[in-house]
Amino acid sequence: MGLEGRGGYSDLHELGWTLCIGTVVEPRSRMDEHTKPTVDMSLEALSEAVGKASDDLRAVRATLDVARADIASRNTSLSRDVVGHAEKVIVHLREADESLRDVLKDLGRRD
Repeated sequence: MGLEGRGGYSDLHELGWTLCIGTVVEPRSRMDEHTKPTVDMSLEALSEAVGKASDDLRAVRATLDVARADIASRNTSLSRDVVGHAEKVIVHLREADESLRDVLKDLGRRD
């Protein structure tokens, strides 16, 4: 049976899939709206976000690989919505990659 008729998260778990929900990243200390973050604070927050995203992306990749194998072996189908969502994620990941490269270039231009 395809996944379209399945009932939700518990069904994914029964198939051996892990549902990965993104990690919320917030600065360690909340600042009032008049406090400007320092370079160190910004880099600390970015480092934390990249670390959490790395963990999330590794988990998602493993889940995607299991899902692809399951879909291929069972000849199941999914809604075409997954194609649009996947393309959207790819665009966001490319944008994040470009932004991280910009940060690294900026850091390379230190005095």
